[in-house]
Amino acid sequence: QGQLVESGGGLVETGGSLRLSCTASGFTLSNYAASWYRQTAGKERELVANINTAGLRTNYGAGVRGRFTISRDNDKNIVYLQMNNLETEDTAKYYCYADGPFGVAAPRHLEYWGQGTQVTVSS
Repeated sequence: QGQLVESGGGLVETGGSLRLSCTASGFTLSNYAASWYRQTAGKERELVANINTAGLRTNYGAGVRGRFTISRDNDKNIVYLQMNNLETEDTAKYYCYADGPFGVAAPRHLEYWGQGTQVTVSS
């Protein structure tokens, strides 16, 4: 059974940085597109960034473009989210998501969600 586990969240001051990691197990992450989402209480989950299987194409939500960078290490089955110049509005629970597989034969499309990691930015 595939699983995603996030780590790296925590408390940081405005202007600080954090790097989130999403480690996959039970499936080959390199065959899956990956994304980071975030959610705060009472709001819908919103896309932060996504990356294709090879790591050559990325896309960012408007609120984080220029401050956050998504990347992946397919040899280690990990996706990262580097967050710089953090703002209080970035406070949320951050979730990792993967869907696929792409480029290989498979009986069905699969989706995985992690349990999330909390990021709190203080002013």
